[in-house]
Amino acid sequence: MTKHSKRLVLLDAHAIIHRAYHALPDFTSPSGDPTGALYGLVSMLLKIATDLKPDAMVACYDLPKPTIRHEAYEEYKGTRAKIDDALVTQLQSSRRVFGAFAIPIYEREGFEADDIIGTIVDKTKTNKNLEVVIASGDMDTLQLVDEVRVKVYTLKKGINDTILYDAKAVEERYGFSPESIPDYKGLRGDPSDNIKGVPGIGDKTATILVTSFGTLESMYKTLEKDEQVIISAGITPRIVELLKKHKEDALFSKHLATIRRDAPIAFSLTETPWKENINTTEAISLFDELGFRSLRARASSVLGLVDEKKETTVLEEQINPEQLSEAGIMLWLLSSDFTNPTPEDVLAFTKKGTIKEAHMALTAQIKKEGRLHEVFERIEKPLIQITSEMETTGVLIDTQTLSTLQERYHKELLAVEKRIYSAAGREFNVSSPKQLGEVLFDEMGLTPERQKKTAGGARSTRESELEKIKDKHKIISDILEYREIKKLLSTYIENLPPLLDDGNRLHASFLQTGTTTGRMSSQNPNLQNIPAHSERGRAIRNAFIAQKGFSLVSLDYSQIELRLAAILSGDEKLCEIFRDGGDVHQEVASRVFHVNLEDVDQEMRRRAKIINFGILYGMGVNALRAQLGTTTAEAHAFHDAYFEQFTKLAEYLESTKGFARKHGYTETMFGRRRQFPEMKSRLPYVVAQAERMAVNAPLQGTQADIIKLAMVDVDFMLKEDHIKEDAHLLLQVHDELIYEIRTTKQKEITAHIKDIMESVLRGKETRNIQLIVETKTGLNWGEMKRV
Repeated sequence: MTKHSKRLVLLDAHAIIHRAYHALPDFTSPSGDPTGALYGLVSMLLKIATDLKPDAMVACYDLPKPTIRHEAYEEYKGTRAKIDDALVTQLQSSRRVFGAFAIPIYEREGFEADDIIGTIVDKTKTNKNLEVVIASGDMDTLQLVDEVRVKVYTLKKGINDTILYDAKAVEERYGFSPESIPDYKGLRGDPSDNIKGVPGIGDKTATILVTSFGTLESMYKTLEKDEQVIISAGITPRIVELLKKHKEDALFSKHLATIRRDAPIAFSLTETPWKENINTTEAISLFDELGFRSLRARASSVLGLVDEKKETTVLEEQINPEQLSEAGIMLWLLSSDFTNPTPEDVLAFTKKGTIKEAHMALTAQIKKEGRLHEVFERIEKPLIQITSEMETTGVLIDTQTLSTLQERYHKELLAVEKRIYSAAGREFNVSSPKQLGEVLFDEMGLTPERQKKTAGGARSTRESELEKIKDKHKIISDILEYREIKKLLSTYIENLPPLLDDGNRLHASFLQTGTTTGRMSSQNPNLQNIPAHSERGRAIRNAFIAQKGFSLVSLDYSQIELRLAAILSGDEKLCEIFRDGGDVHQEVASRVFHVNLEDVDQEMRRRAKIINFGILYGMGVNALRAQLGTTTAEAHAFHDAYFEQFTKLAEYLESTKGFARKHGYTETMFGRRRQFPEMKSRLPYVVAQAERMAVNAPLQGTQADIIKLAMVDVDFMLKEDHIKEDAHLLLQVHDELIYEIRTTKQKEITAHIKDIMESVLRGKETRNIQLIVETKTGLNWGEMKRV
């Protein structure tokens, strides 16, 4: 950046928001409105504030009405698709973002944002101490770049990959100076704006003509005098004839491509830096309204965007840790999207000045909710101490096992890497998606059908895309194996030792409020995510050991989700399978595929298992087709056959969606709620996505309630029987609890814990379906034997 006393950033609002809309997922606000583009816009503003450190920022808008270019040429931008409703909504809401950030908006009917930008550039040209940076996703603005004062900060891909163009960078890209861009477009045209140019002239010819003759007017003057001069520059006689024939098209196209600098706007710069004018309260309130919790924290860091009253309160108040924990849990129960709420979240939600006041307000609010208050008192509140004790106890790690695995896996990684190089015919960085894509897609021609791209527009090399071409070449299996080994090394084997205490115990964090469903999560490290389905992954679990005189005991709920589906739905056929102790996947296969039970083979059972869980997760026919590897017609047939057999389950799932649509939330058997604000969205695809999630929410939430209740009830038993020193809860992994139990008392205590876990639903409507807990024991987590 050049040295100027002030820097002004001109924002091409439409271009930035449009790019963000296509680069980011379909985020939604707590009220169900789309927010992906707005999230990208705020991210971009924070990036600009960090990278460019502007003294002033201005947002320039297009207006929906026709411009002066449309009046001259009706088909201008006529090839562009209609803007999505979700994008229109966010374009309207974006004005609130700029308002909160104290960024003035300039626009004028009949003129595009580029023209407004060009006009401001022109109006400030006499201010030699002002540097102007144009932030845009549109390359048209490069024509405004000059040698000293004006630059363009544009998006290469996505919303994070940016490049700053000065005059030299523009010339390196195009081969000519910025002011020649309209001449270039006059010849080549611009398909994105439906500017025709001269038919038959592409990048190369247009570049030769511009670099040789400068402006179109100069080139045509030369052509009229002596066309041989044009031919001598390397232009064929055929192109010369096209230039003659389409002179008016070329000059008109240049006119369309030229940014106007005469929009009727009254522009002025404020004396105070833009940051000082930010409406902190409005900005924080808007972030909360849009659900941008992570961005609120980032804005605080980048801009000092802090609600001073609440921040001072949090810093100065003598916070009672127990009150803070309880307040966070109550907030999360009342509004399930607030996972892992911060003190600032608690204050913002309650609009109180202290955590003590917020705790009182949340207590009063949750008491009004009846069953939700019971969830807090019966499940979550007692779990605070249990979770803390689990973290404090930690789990013992055998460092020698990790060291042995590290040495072995590095050797295996090297061997796989050599096989990949051999298949590719050269060495490259296997971990680089860009280099891997070049090898697989360009050099080896292994392109997947309906190839997907990343948010930034690059060809995806993620696992789902590689699976599509797994049968085409052995290199794909090697790449997937390489990734598995690399992840195991970096995430677990090499990451665990530095986290151990002096006694080699690992103390991970377990988060009661870590998910929207009610399930606990784990971090630093995530012990719920250690692979169990591969031999290499299971080997890592061998490093989790019991201390001397103790054994590890795992107690795992068996097929709890399907059992709960039977209990909650009351589907008699499904209930009957569990009452009779049958193999649910085999039984379902028999019914769906219309074969005798003894004739169900492994493939039928595999498909039935996919269908069982797919249906419970709201999976549609297309998703089932992909999972089953069948045709759409077959997937339809399986889907229909399933619901013909289990009609009450179908009715239950449909009524769950209906309840969520009406009330905006779902409930578990115990009264825990998961909110679905997306149900209020005006966008059908957002509502459909919410409905799919709502189908499974009561099942996952009830699972979460049951495992948490089991933890509470077992802890009560251990205290009552005075045997807490003999049995320590080490890990909670979804539907599994892992205890370290004194070996001499293992059999007795294990049986007691198993009985408690299987009796959690006693006294409730279970439809005579028994919860089943499978137990395993051993000296390490990976080599446990079934009891």
